[in-house]
Amino acid sequence: DHEQPFARQKRLVQLGERAELLASRMIWECTSCETFVTRCPQHVDIPAMVDALRQMARADGTVAAGTTVPAFNDIFLKLVRKRGRMYEAGLMASYKFRTGTFLRDIGKVPMMLRKGKIALLPPKVRDGGERQRLFEKAAERKSL
Repeated sequence: DHEQPFARQKRLVQLGERAELLASRMIWECTSCETFVTRCPQHVDIPAMVDALRQMARADGTVAAGTTVPAFNDIFLKLVRKRGRMYEAGLMASYKFRTGTFLRDIGKVPMMLRKGKIALLPPKVRDGGERQRLFEKAAERKSL
């Protein structure tokens, strides 16, 4: 049952317990599935709250030990910024190298290729000028 840990995190937010909250592993374990948003009678957007807490933790340098979520997020955004679309094979390879887990799950790759779940080559995307401007605008807003 995921509600108990999130109830604790929600309470830490209410109490202003910043240090304990940002050091929590729970903010890194949320998959942002939106389940709580649809069930919450107060319509609290837990995934948005978790994303904000993750950003705060990274800014404070208090990322919970052992989590690889920041590495995944960095690689994901870098690929989207560069290519305009997700390139799953590139994401998986970069993630595996960065986290030192390259050989874990390697046996699944042939099946994923065979079933068309991943492509060896990245998708072709038109001019990235607009995409670049959007990323720059987001960076400007973040620095405010």
